[in-house]
Amino acid sequence: MADSNFIDYVKVLCRSGKGGAGSRHFYRAKYVPKGGPDGGDGGRGGHIILKGNRNMWTLLPLRYRRHIFAGNGQSGSGGRSFGKDGDDVVVEVPCGTVVFDAETGEYLCEVTDDGQEVKLLRGGRGGLGNWHFKSATNRTPRYAQPGEPAVEKSVILELKLLADVGLVGFPNAGKSTLLSAVSEARPKIADYPFTTMEPQLGIVAYRGNRSFVMADIPGIIEGASEGKGLGLRFLRHIERNAVLLFMVPADADDVAAQYQVLLNELEQFNPQLMDKPRVLAISKSDMLDEELMHEISKTLPEGIPHVFISAVTGQGLTELKDILWGQITDDRNRIEEIPITHRPLDGHHRVREEDEFIFEPAPVEEEDEEIVGQMLDEDEGEWDDMEWEYNPDDDTPDSGK
Repeated sequence: MADSNFIDYVKVLCRSGKGGAGSRHFYRAKYVPKGGPDGGDGGRGGHIILKGNRNMWTLLPLRYRRHIFAGNGQSGSGGRSFGKDGDDVVVEVPCGTVVFDAETGEYLCEVTDDGQEVKLLRGGRGGLGNWHFKSATNRTPRYAQPGEPAVEKSVILELKLLADVGLVGFPNAGKSTLLSAVSEARPKIADYPFTTMEPQLGIVAYRGNRSFVMADIPGIIEGASEGKGLGLRFLRHIERNAVLLFMVPADADDVAAQYQVLLNELEQFNPQLMDKPRVLAISKSDMLDEELMHEISKTLPEGIPHVFISAVTGQGLTELKDILWGQITDDRNRIEEIPITHRPLDGHHRVREEDEFIFEPAPVEEEDEEIVGQMLDEDEGEWDDMEWEYNPDDDTPDSGK
């Protein structure tokens, strides 16, 4: 995967901007003694925002952009002048991108629609200037709030392709051949296992100028949920599919047993996949006669639609499209009606070379001034009770910040 342009897993270090400090300025003008406090508020720090882009299909740009830092807010000044807000950073990602905490593996957010914006990290709020704290009993407050600090977090971005039908099967089950037969996609096809090294998408034409999207992922082998083969790395893509199409070749020793092995691997990966509608296709059926098809049908699990197909001769492809279209258009199978529960990242779901990526030390700017009050409560979003420390013996007004 190192030489491929399809990147669906990347680790990035993000940091929002810190808030600017409030000003401790006092108004001074000729013939205006005791002008009073007029220190302005500090500007807020910049946000880190993710924006969906339907024209992107890979996380490749982020592979060469490991650090994403937003701008810091500027400090306030005299005359109740507010500091400038820090610049936001908008990161465009493909639709279907999911974000996890790189340290804990906890699910954070996802971007599914074109143009959708998700605030990944919030910038620090600016501090209040000293004019906010004047009162009848405290006419010369010589203190102001500092800005809220920046938020730094290492995150992992996973891309889960948006498709209506996902192909699931062992290597050399005929998944790529089927995709090339029913769509204009041209995946690599060969007679050795794991020919497909990355997911492929194809648009399948249907009756009445209608169509649906089919996704092909690398073959799954027994033990894939424990890290064997390539399938585990790409099983994340079928979490977005409305229908799962299982493919078992007709020359298999036991079609029902192979289907059950595939089903068990999906259940161990994410139990929620068991709630998705399933269709079973027996590929390479041009080698079978009517009697063999009848015998195989007796061994197949009940309640799962099945069809015998051959991508080479075109046998059963029209019937397969009809079954898939009926499952896709069923209101009960819509993705909106069945929200996805993203499993947290664990040792089996991580990509080793990305998870072990070490960031170079990021530059940290020195604080503009000493913290003189308590910070914002990040959970409640409200200022805590402030206990300000200042020197009452200092009668010289601070004309700066």
